Amino acid sequence: MKRRAANLLFFILMCVLAVIFVLPILIVLFNSFKGQFFIASAPFRLPTVDTFAGIRNYVAGIEKIGFFSALGYSFFITVTSVFLLVLLSAMTAWFLVRVKNRYTSALYYTFVFSMIVPFQMVMYTMSRMANLLGLENPVGIVVLYLGFGAGLSVFLFSGFVRSIPIAIEEAAQIDGCNPLTMFFRVIFPLLRPSAITVAVLNAMWIWNDYLLPYLVIGTRYKTLPVAVQYLQGGYGSRDMGALMAMLVLSILPIILFYALAQKYIIRGVVAGAVKG
Repeated sequence: MKRRAANLLFFILMCVLAVIFVLPILIVLFNSFKGQFFIASAPFRLPTVDTFAGIRNYVAGIEKIGFFSALGYSFFITVTSVFLLVLLSAMTAWFLVRVKNRYTSALYYTFVFSMIVPFQMVMYTMSRMANLLGLENPVGIVVLYLGFGAGLSVFLFSGFVRSIPIAIEEAAQIDGCNPLTMFFRVIFPLLRPSAITVAVLNAMWIWNDYLLPYLVIGTRYKTLPVAVQYLQGGYGSRDMGALMAMLVLSILPIILFYALAQKYIIRGVVAGAVKG
């Protein structure tokens, strides 16, 4: 009876937390179909016949911010950065774990240390270096994301690589595999749980990031978070209907991606951070 009561209490607590987390998204979704006046006067009410605005907010928002251009830049930057982070971080972690000397140990702890450095500490120097090196474009910002995302990615992959028996690699080497073939045909398939976890965590961060694109590529190559911000005009004026609609369209792709890959996240985090 005590165990049932504890399970019931835990279930109720989880339901309450789920409502707390989902409710803000639902409020934004409902308000995206209301007229601008009704969003301000009754933000927590469901749309009615009188307040329903159809898709006018979505059409207005798409036209005002250049939605499809911003979507293209966000998609390119996110997909390219995540692909390179997963590939290069996995290769780096494998090398750091298997080649044990003072240099690889120092490099590993450098990656770990980079996880605790606040972005604000390097914000100015990073912006200046990006300007000097000509990284103020969608391709250049991918390089910056590789630097900022490598610490956590290498840390997660390293923990999982330590759990892979060295005998598997020795057998592959006896069969004639060179290091490159061994990585892509033996090691990387085993890293799938951690790879998906790294991909999801970095995709959520890069897709929703506002500060780094704003500082580096500015308004010339606007990503979705930067473009949505421009719906707020001068002196506090803003089109709340279009703003709500664009927020919905901005978060929809990453929510779908997270929903499809969520079952791998806990498995990959535990494997990457605890084993070994």
